[in-house]
Amino acid sequence: MKIAQTVDHYFNEQFGSGVSGVAAVGGGCINDTYRVTLGDGSDFFVKENRISLLDMFEKEARGLRLLSEAANGIQIPEVHGILKDEESGQAWLVLSFIREASKSSIFDDNFGRALAGMHQNSSSQYGLDHNNYIGRLPQINDWRDDWVSFFIDCRIEPQVKMAREKGHFSGQTGNCLERLYKMLPDIMPEAPPSLLHGDLWGGNYLCDDQDRPVLIDPAVYYGHPEAELAFTRLFGGFGPDFYKSYEEVSPLSPGFSERVDIYNLYPLLVHVNLFGGSYVSQTEAIIRRF
Repeated sequence: MKIAQTVDHYFNEQFGSGVSGVAAVGGGCINDTYRVTLGDGSDFFVKENRISLLDMFEKEARGLRLLSEAANGIQIPEVHGILKDEESGQAWLVLSFIREASKSSIFDDNFGRALAGMHQNSSSQYGLDHNNYIGRLPQINDWRDDWVSFFIDCRIEPQVKMAREKGHFSGQTGNCLERLYKMLPDIMPEAPPSLLHGDLWGGNYLCDDQDRPVLIDPAVYYGHPEAELAFTRLFGGFGPDFYKSYEEVSPLSPGFSERVDIYNLYPLLVHVNLFGGSYVSQTEAIIRRF
């Protein structure tokens, strides 16, 4: 397998060694992904997509750098470069390559503590100084002084609007949402804005060859830490020791388990807009229940 001349030129220029091997890496549903080995034996992880999606790479790089500054105990891939080639219409994101390994018995415990520590990085408001993406969908991060208004205005409503345009939801669903919005200030406890990965499901963390948790593919913003913990419960992949150790560092407010489905309306709506299908009925059932 060959990689574009633009990429080979970049490695020669930046690292003094050209590409000697390229292997496709599975798991990417948005980008083509490769393990690139240089002549000196060093490895890099390269994402490739159309140049029209260059902004996605730029926002991912900013998110990774932000996490890297705050994530003590969690490894974050290093951003080496963002490349583009106008002639071919392609763009690339060059990251450090993570060598994966099996988790030890203490991995989940260490991961939970480290994530709780990362969440202690705070801001004066909810949001971020730029918009980014969750999957391939735009994510709005306008600053808000309170979590409920941020959750409604920047998380739920943009996705609901998109879903309506796709014909997924009826007017009755909208009426139920309006009632839910009025209930939220009494349901969601206050918490300082925490730095969140933003898309933390089981496919977006790794265990490296030193038994350290690694976060990948972020959708970073400052939000309610319970939203991140709820997301981890949506598709599984996190053991009981992860949650136990998280709460030893940062205890959750009583009733968290009853709020999980409300927080997860956001990732479920994202899945509605990406995939449709059963996610529509699953989302509607939660909205009508509350």
